[in-house]
Amino acid sequence: MKNSFLLTLSIIATTAFYTNICYAQFKKAPATRYEMIPMNNPDSPVNQLSSREKADGWLLLFNGKTMKGWRGYQHKSISAWNVSDGTLHCNGNKKDAAPTDLITDGQYASFVLTIQWKISPAANSGIMFHVNENYPYTFTSGPEYQIIDDKGWPGKLEPWQHTGCNYAMQVPDMDMTKPVGEWNTTKIVVNGPHVEHWLNGTMILQYDLWSPEWYKQKAAGKWKDDPAYGKFKTGHIALQYHGGDVWFRNIKLKVLPASDSE
Repeated sequence: MKNSFLLTLSIIATTAFYTNICYAQFKKAPATRYEMIPMNNPDSPVNQLSSREKADGWLLLFNGKTMKGWRGYQHKSISAWNVSDGTLHCNGNKKDAAPTDLITDGQYASFVLTIQWKISPAANSGIMFHVNENYPYTFTSGPEYQIIDDKGWPGKLEPWQHTGCNYAMQVPDMDMTKPVGEWNTTKIVVNGPHVEHWLNGTMILQYDLWSPEWYKQKAAGKWKDDPAYGKFKTGHIALQYHGGDVWFRNIKLKVLPASDSE
């Protein structure tokens, strides 16, 4: 009887040991240090900072009423843009409108940006960072978080053209987009060379600027003849005019301390 009891205990202990090993192998990968920074809730009050966000040093980049803090790239006309129902609205179909991207007055190096957006059918846009105005277009210098109607775009899309990609460079791990016309929440983390693309609460892509792999991809792709692309370590944030209607709101930014980007 004693031997039988000891055998049973041994089997239970062995089973528990291997169960823990299996769980350790298949449980979710460790979170990045920015996973716990809250995403905007589509149902929460828009274009406002919570008391917690204020205490944590977040900046509200759009007040929902005016374009204060924003202007046209290279000070060009922004006739395609307007403030409508608490959103920054780009009417890409407006007749004779200037095809100008909108940029922040301020420039930012390392930061966490959260922003909500929605698009019309077959629309295209993007969010650029580290934009320098000494070049013809925002995307000549600034890496772009792509926004597009993946399912309704009239032409064929390359993998590096889909929503959430680093346009013409890195491709997302998954598709987390909501249907056209619904609000999506994007988070972009730029921490020195390290960049993370988040969409609707999930990190879909991460990469390192200026790494050997990054330079290899740049040299083999669309930006091989653009020496300014991805060159700068600080710059404006840009919202792209690229046809169709796109709306932005709840644009918030937290500057990361210099120690975070070393």
